[in-house]
Amino acid sequence: MSFSSEIKQELNKTSNLSNKKIVKNELIGYLISGNIEIIEKKIVKFTTESDYNINRFSKLLANLDINHNIEIVGKNFIVTLKKKDVSDFVLINENRIYLQNEYIQKLENESLKAIIRGVFMGAGSINNPNKKYHLEISFKEEKNLNSIIDILKILDINTKKLTIKNKKSLYIKEGEEISKFLALIGATKAMMEFEDIRIQKEMRGKINRLVNCETANLNKTINASIEQIAAIKKLKENGDFNKLNDNLKEIAKLRLENPDMALSELGKKLEKPIGKSGVNYRLKKIVEIANGK
Repeated sequence: MSFSSEIKQELNKTSNLSNKKIVKNELIGYLISGNIEIIEKKIVKFTTESDYNINRFSKLLANLDINHNIEIVGKNFIVTLKKKDVSDFVLINENRIYLQNEYIQKLENESLKAIIRGVFMGAGSINNPNKKYHLEISFKEEKNLNSIIDILKILDINTKKLTIKNKKSLYIKEGEEISKFLALIGATKAMMEFEDIRIQKEMRGKINRLVNCETANLNKTINASIEQIAAIKKLKENGDFNKLNDNLKEIAKLRLENPDMALSELGKKLEKPIGKSGVNYRLKKIVEIANGK
């Protein structure tokens, strides 16, 4: 079962059908989603492959005493109902269905959340969070898309908009925002699963960054040591090593004897111990002399 199916299975069981206002607003969300169309000028048709989705939609209609028909065509479940039976819920203009902005402005948060839940159930999906974070809801009408983006902004959820040719949708790619969205629509179990995955991914990311950082630092240290040893050997070969002052000779001998030792440890082995920066200065000086600088 996909992650989206798990969410819709959970939402199908949401036990708030006794509240007619919430039921009405969730139905409105379905009606303005991207999987609704008007056929033969008087029939509203909803199509989905999700049995949980069709079950929830049918429950909402039955709860509001709206007659409807369900049939199966291939992999799709199709619900049809008369346009006149929902004309009081949404604005219907010929073959287009719109959310009424004047109606939205009068709603409280729980009713707004119900609309969002309906829209997601109607035409929303969320990728498997183990792979990538991506929530998307499609629409037929850009006006409805903009209205839902505005509602989500009121509910403190940030979204992005995509309109290319016939594709109209909102999407979220940030893990924290998707988690907030799931909590908002009442998918508590899915939200907790999503958060578990998100925390594990973040921990793995931190560990990988730490390992990469340590590896980079180690490589940097090794490369520097190779350069220093090469410079010391060059000075020995051309007879310039004995021209170095005692401090440089001492650190040079220690470096040859301890090619893998950290600078701070080298500093402790000197007759008069010095810190990491002091050791670094002396070794850099040796490299500069070997390179004729």
